[in-house]
Amino acid sequence: MRSGPGRANLRRMHGPSPDEKHPMAGFPQVGFLKNWITRPNIVVGDYTYYDDPEGPERFEQNVLYHYPFIGDRLVIGKFCAIAKDARFIMNGANHKLTGLTTYPFGIFGEGWEPARPALEELPLKGDTVIGNDVWIGYEALIFPGVKIGDGAIVAARSVVARHVRPYSVVGGNPAELLRMRFSQEKIARLLAIRWWDWDAAKITRNLKTLVAADIDALERAD
Repeated sequence: MRSGPGRANLRRMHGPSPDEKHPMAGFPQVGFLKNWITRPNIVVGDYTYYDDPEGPERFEQNVLYHYPFIGDRLVIGKFCAIAKDARFIMNGANHKLTGLTTYPFGIFGEGWEPARPALEELPLKGDTVIGNDVWIGYEALIFPGVKIGDGAIVAARSVVARHVRPYSVVGGNPAELLRMRFSQEKIARLLAIRWWDWDAAKITRNLKTLVAADIDALERAD
């Protein structure tokens, strides 16, 4: 069995290891995100990266109101690109809406505990789920429970309060559909191919096809 530098070079022929914290030599601002996550209720797929000049360790600071007792998760797929200060508002930000006031008396205790609502009384939206091959721009804001489909693009400083269709481009406040990246027929084929689930060797063999626009060739990939 080969060992030493030769073996390392062979591994790199199929791209960087998804287990590397800093996959780009000389660019510590870029980190493969899964290796920086400390919270069990954040799940990130291989090769998804976060780019922040202040360091990829800042990502979790931008997942806000994410309290373990609520149980909601932030799930991010593979091969996503997330820009600096993209923020995710989680369900802990929600207040009870059915009373005469939305003020959360119960969280302060000191005799106000009876006003603490049960979880089922809160307008919880479930997990926030980001698909695969999603590009989220600078300072985008994602609301609780939003689902962003595979291949979607979220423009910088967008406020995303509704689900985003696969391979769509959204932007604005609130984020609206700007255009679809491909025809519905091509989108269906891409979703069936699911190239992000290929192993690294197959992805490497088909890089030119992936970064081009020939879906017929992608379907023939081996």
